[in-house]
Formats: sequence, structure tokens, C-alpha cells
Amino acid sequence: MTRLALVGSGVTGERIAKRLDLVAPGCEVVAVDPRGTMAEAADCDVAVLAHGGPQIRSAVKLLAHGVSVVSTSDDLDDVRALSELHESAAQHGVSVVVGGGMSPGLTGLLARYLVGQLHHCDEIHLAVHGTAGPACARQHHKALAGRAVGLHDGQQINRPSGSGRELCWFPEPVGAYDCYRGELASPMLLHELFPDVHRISARVSANRRDRLTARLPMLSPPHREGGVGAVRVEVRGANSSGERLTLVAGVAELVGTCAAATAAAFTGAIVRGDLDPGVTVAGDERLDTIGLLREIERLGVRLQEFTGIPHPAHPVSTPIQPLTNDPHHG
Repeated sequence: MTRLALVGSGVTGERIAKRLDLVAPGCEVVAVDPRGTMAEAADCDVAVLAHGGPQIRSAVKLLAHGVSVVSTSDDLDDVRALSELHESAAQHGVSVVVGGGMSPGLTGLLARYLVGQLHHCDEIHLAVHGTAGPACARQHHKALAGRAVGLHDGQQINRPSGSGRELCWFPEPVGAYDCYRGELASPMLLHELFPDVHRISARVSANRRDRLTARLPMLSPPHREGGVGAVRVEVRGANSSGERLTLVAGVAELVGTCAAATAAAFTGAIVRGDLDPGVTVAGDERLDTIGLLREIERLGVRLQEFTGIPHPAHPVSTPIQPLTNDPHHG
């Protein structure tokens, strides 16, 4: 029997637990306290890290037990540390998925899907709206107070979080929100995955209060769960004839649901033996990207792709269609 460890029982953790039997039928799910030694997970096949705060310590303990790991962390420093576990994971013969949540995670898969439709890609831009549980809300607050990394004309840039206002259109019913640079991990990972892309950016939605209070302690306790969240992934490049193209895909769904479906899909991939030992980042060209996106849809997340140009008289009615199964659909 497949044994899966679930580390963390918040909003995202609860939704992951409901989906694990769908990706590993008949599995036994072991609840593990992230503050402990991870000894309960010692004989598990895969551990899903869904707790708040840094996940690197949990991952290191699990690797020592020979357990594969799916991380949902979106903290820049934490993701950077997790990315450096490749040698250790390979030595133990286990897999570590970095970016097993909504962003990084689903955004990387969507970026790979869109880039695959281009002959050449030179820009990737992400935007994220919403939070899952309290830990996610605190991370959003922190992201607006840090330093945003990105890539501009091939050079790494470091800008103050909360700058770079841009109106981003998300799939309905979310619609348009002002988004700003944030201390996010996705640009770092995307640069590793797409080294030939010259411009990479990531933004988060924020209101005036979010920005003004970002460098202060949170003024009120975060909600149990935010409302409907969204992601938008935009790539720019050219087709084989040199025609310039802009492709957009996204999701409008509860953030916890998006993260849970992505984490569960990667867990299933490890159980099936689809991933090699070592670190795998969501969006890696070796992954079955279309297969993972189909699995995420099966687990309850409706993926959408912009497939046309809105009529000038109805700029809000952007035609968004369900993500096609054909990677060459445009």
C-alpha cells in the first residue's frame, strides 16, 4: 500500500488530503507535525509539505529518511534553498518537487505550455491575485515588503516590492486588478527553466492599504481563507515565420484549491515513477506538462486560455476558453 505523508493541516493541507486518494487510490495518508522530527513519515513513499513558514528544514529531515518531497513553498529564500537539494536527493534516490503549489507551480506549467506554442519566446510575465489561508496571507504581506527579482533585457534586476504598478486582467469572475512587483520565487525559477528568455517579471495584486502597511506588522488577523484567487501567465515571442505573438493562460479559483490540485498532481507523478531522482521544478521540459495540466483539471481546477481579441465596444468580455488538450492550439 502506498503511504503518503501530509505535513501541514491548514486550508491547503485539508484540500490536498481530499485529493490524494484520487492520485494514489487506496493510499494511506499519515498526518505529520511540521515541528517534529518527521519520524512518522520515515516509511512513507512521498511527503507533501503544506505548512506555513520555511519548508527547507522539513525537506532535509525527510530526505534523510529516504522520502520523496513535494513542496508548496513560495518564499524566495526557502525556494532557493530547496532548489539546492538536487545532489542530496539524487544520492538518496528520491525526488523533490520545487514549486508544487499555485505559484510557483501551476504558473510554471502554464508557462511551459504556452512557450511550447512559440518558435521563440523572449518574455514571460506572471500576475497572482488572492491568498489561501492565514500563512499564505502573511507571505503575501511579506512579499510586498521585500525586494522583487526579475529579468530585463537579459540582466537580473532587483526592484523595491510594491513598485511597478500594472493593471492585469485575470480570468472572470476576478477581472482586472492593479498588480505590483513582489518578492516572489517564480522569476528565479523561470530564469533557470528558460535561460534564453530576456524579460521575466512577476506581480501580485494589492490595494493601497496593502502597500502602505507592507513594512509594518499585519494590522488585523488574516482571514481563515481569502476569496476567489487567480493567476495570469503571459508569454511573448514569435512563430516560425517571425510573426509576433502574445499568448495568455490563467485560472480563477480559490488559491488553496489551485495549490492542492497542483501538489496532488505532482504527488501522483512521483508515485507512478514519472520523476527522476533529484530536484524537479514545475515547468521543467522533462515533465509531461500536458498530462499534469489535465490531471490538475481532473482534480477540480478549470484552466483557461485567451484565444481571441475582444470587440472594442466590450473590452471586459475577453473570450477565455478552457485550456485545450492540444499543445499547439493558439
